[in-house]
Amino acid sequence: MFAKDISIFDFTYTLDPSRIAHHPVAERDSSKLLVYRNQQITEDIYRNIDNYLPASSLLVLNDTRVVEARLLFQKPSGGMIEIFCLEPHAQYKDITTAMTERSSVMWMCLIGGASKWKSGQLLQQTIDTNNHTFVLTARFIDKKDDRFTIELSWSATELTFAEVLHLAGNIPLPPYIKRSAEAVDAERYQTTYANADGSVAAPTAGLHFTKEIFDRLRARNITTAFLTLHVGAGTFKPVKADRMLEHEMHAEFIDVTLNSVKNIIEKLNSDIVAVGTTSLRTLESLYWLGVKTINNIGLIPDQLRLEQWDAYELANDSSPDAALQSLINWMERNDLTKLVTTTRLLIVPGYNFKIVTGLVTNFHQPQSTLLLLVAAFIGEDWRKVYDHALNNNFRFLSYGDGCLFLRH
Repeated sequence: MFAKDISIFDFTYTLDPSRIAHHPVAERDSSKLLVYRNQQITEDIYRNIDNYLPASSLLVLNDTRVVEARLLFQKPSGGMIEIFCLEPHAQYKDITTAMTERSSVMWMCLIGGASKWKSGQLLQQTIDTNNHTFVLTARFIDKKDDRFTIELSWSATELTFAEVLHLAGNIPLPPYIKRSAEAVDAERYQTTYANADGSVAAPTAGLHFTKEIFDRLRARNITTAFLTLHVGAGTFKPVKADRMLEHEMHAEFIDVTLNSVKNIIEKLNSDIVAVGTTSLRTLESLYWLGVKTINNIGLIPDQLRLEQWDAYELANDSSPDAALQSLINWMERNDLTKLVTTTRLLIVPGYNFKIVTGLVTNFHQPQSTLLLLVAAFIGEDWRKVYDHALNNNFRFLSYGDGCLFLRH
């Protein structure tokens, strides 16, 4: 079946709400691990994941950092307005640029209680911390569909927007976690290696990884590499269309250094294991971006991005090595030490994986694009895996347990 004709209703299962993990386990690496290889399922815990990874493999992780994207403002009348900062306005070339703005910034947002916020009305709150006291102001600029353009400004002009969010905002837990953010979430809804501010949702497969795991990986000659995909709220967007043709895949920013691409190309003859669907999407996107530089050698940086159906429609007979080498050559011609662009790559059953041979991931919601990705990676056995997890007390979704899928 052609990718555009796939129906999301064929990729569902019954998830009892009691199976959703609402809090993290006491120790990150004590989460249960389901291992699927050679069509067989075994169980362990994350602390022992090194025992199952292929020798000399490359483990690729997403080092994005979740920002405190939920801001609460109280109107003079007492009503509450919640601003959920989704992504920077299009005037900024990337998330990093917008996050380092000082004094004011333009942001695309969702608004809770929007009907109570009259156009032109300013919302303000005073932030008082040990080191900073400042006034944060929100001004309604525009609305398109369900998204609002909001100007946020603050009186402490020495602070970057990332620092303002850290002081004034709250961690944006996923909507299926039915509780308010707690102090523990500031640490646990963040990977231990989080570095680049920009996500509104955690790359949850990485939440299980600890210093002890990385020490064990090094001892077994399993190398690691880091890239960045800033996870947007679209990761929770339900698929409402009957066919995938009618579903609009959300765009997400990727940020990958030239050295990282070179590390990946050196490992193409070994196993490359993506930690999380975000890492996998980024790695596979790099291949298709490389194909684009082969097909159009004159592309300029502002033109190189990946659209939803490019992987299924681009004329292509390129090997992974050729595509990545072309991308490296293109970056060097354009004096780029890192590639910052967007990807809307949608991976569904029938997709031909180019880079990734292993995947570490959590259990995903029914009828989601993430479940489609899993089904693309291991085929119809996704049902066997999920049935096993449901029947053996695995915890589901962001704070839940996870899997290691090996395709060979």
